[in-house]
Amino acid sequence: MKNLIDGFLKFQNEAFPQRTELFKHLATTQQPGTLFITCSDSRVVPELLTQQEPGELFVIRNAGNIVPSYSPHPGGVSATVEYAVAVLGVTDIVICGHSDCGAMTAIAKCKCMDHLPAVSGWLQHSESAKVVNESRPHANDAAKLSSMVRENVIAQLANIQTHPSVRLAQEKGLLNLHGWVYDIEMGSIDALSADRRTFVPLADQPATCAIHAQTTHAA
Repeated sequence: MKNLIDGFLKFQNEAFPQRTELFKHLATTQQPGTLFITCSDSRVVPELLTQQEPGELFVIRNAGNIVPSYSPHPGGVSATVEYAVAVLGVTDIVICGHSDCGAMTAIAKCKCMDHLPAVSGWLQHSESAKVVNESRPHANDAAKLSSMVRENVIAQLANIQTHPSVRLAQEKGLLNLHGWVYDIEMGSIDALSADRRTFVPLADQPATCAIHAQTTHAA
């Protein structure tokens, strides 16, 4: 805890005074343009990856960057998605997986999780990704994990489109969906391309989008 408290004191004494006007503005309003859904993994820091200031990202973090399909009994993820889209009016949603993901490793290696019933139940929201990934040949365990991470991003993009607020925003042409995979060691991001239906380096193709707002009818 000492590191956290020391960090807060540094923020209060150094970082906060440099952004006084920003925080004064944010005290009564927020207008994030993007909902960023990623893993709880401590190595993945959305604001650091995207170099965004406070107030610019609306963030959901959980094990495996999962978005359960909409149901009559929505939970916290569903409520947050709905609020971001219907109330805050975000124009983009990013679902970001990452390398060396513990949740995806457990699925790819079919690890027994009887001692972690909550985790096991949660990861069932990635079942479609698991089925697809298991149907394909892989050169080795690393390749299988990498593929699993990507298939999970694709699966969660499908899941989020079952949410009424998301579908309505798509119907109105107001919402773009993005699928990213962050490589921790390389500091790079691969993005799902709507045109190629594969992941491409975001640095080389910065306009890459998984599902464009203006093409949702075709999707």
